[in-house]
Amino acid sequence: MIRIALRVWVVGGLLSLLMGCSPLKVLNAFTPEDSFHETPDLSYGSDPRNRLDVYTPASGAASAPVVVFFYGGSWNSGSRTDYGFVGEALASRGIVAVLADYRLYPQVHYQGFLEDSAGAVGWARAHIAQYGGDPSRLYVMGHSAGGYNAAMLALDPKWLAQVGMKPSMLRGWIGLAGPYDFLPIENPEVKPVFFFPDSPPDSQPINHVSAASPPALLIAAKDDTLVNPQRNTGGMAKRLRAEGVSVRELYFSRPGHATLVAAFSRPMRSLAPVLDEVANFVHAQDQGQADLTPK
Repeated sequence: MIRIALRVWVVGGLLSLLMGCSPLKVLNAFTPEDSFHETPDLSYGSDPRNRLDVYTPASGAASAPVVVFFYGGSWNSGSRTDYGFVGEALASRGIVAVLADYRLYPQVHYQGFLEDSAGAVGWARAHIAQYGGDPSRLYVMGHSAGGYNAAMLALDPKWLAQVGMKPSMLRGWIGLAGPYDFLPIENPEVKPVFFFPDSPPDSQPINHVSAASPPALLIAAKDDTLVNPQRNTGGMAKRLRAEGVSVRELYFSRPGHATLVAAFSRPMRSLAPVLDEVANFVHAQDQGQADLTPK
């Protein structure tokens, strides 16, 4: 009972800190450094924001699966360095993680950040073997706006085509509280990013689902008040299944929109088994034994 009470107190304290000015840095401060090797600040393009970090399992990786992760921030904020806890979490499960920055509004509108995201995946395909990753075991994952980026790369072939790839070269994609069907746009921060009120319908991931789409793991906070989980996660899962695409759809009651990704960090993993689900999805897909039945 004491241990449980202490855990509740620690998690409660961290949740309070997450409301502060630098919540992600708080989580990174609790990230151990003995479970991974980091190769930081690699370039995948010509813009100063075309940089990425690679996290390799400390035990050494030999043809390990690779996850390219994109963070959220309404396409107008964010930095890969804030998400070291995600890189550590994946590396601790035998996965090579690539955390990429991309250009943000107002430097770019839709489609610039998707061009950059495709560039990061193209870099991984070409270079990740040097860091112990297997380019044929490649996944994309994102949280919130980053989940949108991952979805578009996996579903709309024109983005990966820009780097000589096809969505079929991905073993799967993972969306965490992603917006996949959000027209007309209500968020005032997002409206100018997508040229509201003239937002193009082809900007919506749900409009690009086909029978050829890669398998998906979709996770959302049950009571997310920023990205409607029923419309976005639920709607995407329904559309994928209608096309015969394998999808696992999960909703967790304890985390919210922001703390869903925070659950990757060691102090907050008790919020929800997000890391377990992601690692299981990746390793099961690799073995051809994925259980995509929703729970």
